[in-house]
Amino acid sequence: MTTPALLPLSGRRIPPLNLGPPSFPHHRATLRLSEKFILLLILSAFITLCFGAFFFLPDSSKHKRFDLGLEDVLIPHVDAGKGAKNPGVFLIHGPDEHRHREEEERLRNKIRADHEKALEEAKEKLRKSREEIRAEIQTEKNKVVQEMKIKENKPLPPVPIPNLVGISGGDPEDSDIREKREKIKEMMKHAWDNYRTYGWGHNELRPIARKGHSPNIFGKFTFSNYISIFYLYLLKQDVTFKNSEVSVFEVNIRFIGGLLAAYYLSGEEIFKIKAVQLAEKLLPAFNTPTGIPWAMVNLKSGVGRNWGWASAGSSILAEFGTLHMEFMHLSYLTGDLIYYKKVMHIRKLLQKMDRPNGLYPNYLNPRTGRWGQYHTSVGGLGDSFYEYLLKAWLMSDKTDHEARKMYDDAIEAIEKHLIKKSRGGLVFIGEWKNGHLEKKMGHLACFAGGMFALGADGSRTDKAGHYLELGAEIARTCHESYDRTALKLGPESFKFDGAVEAVAVRQAEKYYILRPEVIETYWYLWRFTHDPRYRQWGWEAALAIEKYCRVSGGFSGVKDVYSSTPTHDDVQQSFFLAETLKYLYLLFSGDDLLPLDHWVFNTEAHPLPVLHLANTTLSGNPAVR
Repeated sequence: MTTPALLPLSGRRIPPLNLGPPSFPHHRATLRLSEKFILLLILSAFITLCFGAFFFLPDSSKHKRFDLGLEDVLIPHVDAGKGAKNPGVFLIHGPDEHRHREEEERLRNKIRADHEKALEEAKEKLRKSREEIRAEIQTEKNKVVQEMKIKENKPLPPVPIPNLVGISGGDPEDSDIREKREKIKEMMKHAWDNYRTYGWGHNELRPIARKGHSPNIFGKFTFSNYISIFYLYLLKQDVTFKNSEVSVFEVNIRFIGGLLAAYYLSGEEIFKIKAVQLAEKLLPAFNTPTGIPWAMVNLKSGVGRNWGWASAGSSILAEFGTLHMEFMHLSYLTGDLIYYKKVMHIRKLLQKMDRPNGLYPNYLNPRTGRWGQYHTSVGGLGDSFYEYLLKAWLMSDKTDHEARKMYDDAIEAIEKHLIKKSRGGLVFIGEWKNGHLEKKMGHLACFAGGMFALGADGSRTDKAGHYLELGAEIARTCHESYDRTALKLGPESFKFDGAVEAVAVRQAEKYYILRPEVIETYWYLWRFTHDPRYRQWGWEAALAIEKYCRVSGGFSGVKDVYSSTPTHDDVQQSFFLAETLKYLYLLFSGDDLLPLDHWVFNTEAHPLPVLHLANTTLSGNPAVR
């Protein structure tokens, strides 16, 4: 299958000059004087506009609100002063004002010279015939196409690669556990074979209709969200990109995260190159007054926008706050600091803002830099922001103390204001809305049990035991939400209101779409405690998925988990393979497979290595095959 490459950001399609047919019967080899005069007027107007824009540019000294600067931060192998990609350690310092002024003046002089050169070239063009102009345009088009091909196929510079541990293995000694893992592999193969047969070229599969399905926000990408899991099973496939308007958040966690993980797991350079090419296409989304990215960006035009429903045009905390892991690895692998600077700018801005009751609202306006509606959730709209604060610290080999402090501050506020215990003794995480607590917990929030367990080591004031226990309590509550249904599968959200506990009330909340968050928490708690209940609960969920979600063409979500005769929604979500089945597979594997002191999983369960600065190699082929 061919793999069309992404156009680089610098590449531009040059449209043919529309000269049109002559207005009289015979052709003329040259333009009339009046036509030359009109073209000259157009060029003059364009140049005047450019100079006007240049001289009326806003004074940067008046716009310091979002010029946050960066404190000294260690990043491996990039020389900030020289822009080199050689091994070593460098320090990023705050802006040098004198150097900035010199650079600004140099840029102004260059713009003047470029405009004068452009004017001379325009005059010269007008002296040429139509055929000569057409020939030059075609030559320029061919040159651009060739340059794009060279850039797309050019390998990235070699960089230090972490020593990768635990890519294979994990075979359990217990025969019963080994059989369970084999069953999960069979489920994975059933899901994958049907996707490959009926859904190839699309993000998702309709397993009953047996055809592909691609929600608009994911663009026209093939297979990227499945890559990392299949390298655990030694399956390799190709990757295809096409241009469209996409969700910055979803493309980052699913596709860039998947490609980066595939690169580390396989050592295949193509995955790294594709990840970088795709990441370049997301960068225009950050062109906002605050540097907070738009939710959506058109990969072809670079035009960004936000969801119409998101609190008066706000960006969403979980979306712009869930970029750090992938963007840090992009800078690490390419030596280009632009990705690092984008996510650090977001962090610095958030640090400067007031937070009601210490809580982060879910909405932030990218134009004004002000919070939108005061709604805080550890479930949808907020969830992975907190996860990435913790994982930034873990991924840095526990050297990013700023991220750890932000995480600790956040979960202390969450525990104080959002975490409650029901009358029946179930601990749950509610949602703060406009000054009051809504006693409802979403399936998405169930990931937090694993997060609390993962962050227990290194917590403040020797509270590791407390947070491990808190994670266990959240896991128990989420298990109850499964156990209290007819299908033993959890609803999308559930309430704690009076006699109603861990049960969905509204019909619109009773569905299960193959979500992974509960099983994710089981896996983390198994790794940290080895309490057999977590494998037992995970197996219960696996059997329920097999019984009620499996169809001949794959696996489907169900519309009502309280009905003993469920109706399928006919969608096999890509995260079912990337996360749900992967976490089940890891749950029934040994701890030596992707050990947590060497790997950090992004929010879509794509594993990325911890950057041990003292444990790197220049090998260009890091993976153990």
